[in-house]
Amino acid sequence: MQKVFNELTTAFRKHDGVLSEEQYKHIVTKYTTLLEDSDTIFILLQASGYPISQEDGGLYKLETCFTPHEAQRYCVIDIETNGSKPGTSQVIEIGALMIQNGRIIDKLETFVECAFLPEYISKITGIEPTDLIGAPSRKEALTRLRHFMEDAVFVAHNADFDYSFLDASFERFGLGNIGNPKLCTIELARRTFESERYGLAYLIETLGIEMATHHRAFSDAVCAAKVMEKSFETLPRYVNTADALLQFSKSSKKERRLANES
Repeated sequence: MQKVFNELTTAFRKHDGVLSEEQYKHIVTKYTTLLEDSDTIFILLQASGYPISQEDGGLYKLETCFTPHEAQRYCVIDIETNGSKPGTSQVIEIGALMIQNGRIIDKLETFVECAFLPEYISKITGIEPTDLIGAPSRKEALTRLRHFMEDAVFVAHNADFDYSFLDASFERFGLGNIGNPKLCTIELARRTFESERYGLAYLIETLGIEMATHHRAFSDAVCAAKVMEKSFETLPRYVNTADALLQFSKSSKKERRLANES
């Protein structure tokens, strides 16, 4: 499904956030099977968190192209795991908060049941094996997160890790791929304020962010949200929609200069 998400997003951006039924079907029919027609793909896209909608007359919209970046819902996520590879390790703690219009509107925090916790992970996180006894199962915890995320923008510090680890975990438990747009607070911070380093621990100290414990999921998610908030203070004027923000977070200096001059 990731190829569908990427190709649709590219097409939406070329056509000001709107695709005709013909344009939409031209893309998705390349990925259909005997069991999945274009209408089924649309349902799967929405279920995966991809922010697509259908208007009267058959037009398809990418909602992030029309939502002001302040009004967009951002699901800021951090996970703790018992290893670095989802094929041989698992999530042991999830922390997430939903932000809209600069306010926390919902939050999720849970341990995840785990039979094996390496000692070095306990030393880093402070999480003990006894904390995970009786916690929600992986499928239960991941399902809760999938419902919590809905079609919000997925935000994390070093987002590629959290996104790819959760995407593989979701797929493993039959929850499909993650279609939510992805925003990395490291990439955004690098484009909005100067710092010698952009690791979360360094930014927590230099920005004076108050936190409970580093390397705990919910606490780190809150800190990532604070970094995002700091970045929002110096966004260029042309970053007026959620999709413009997503593109800005990955833009080159040349692209930003041209956008400012236009």
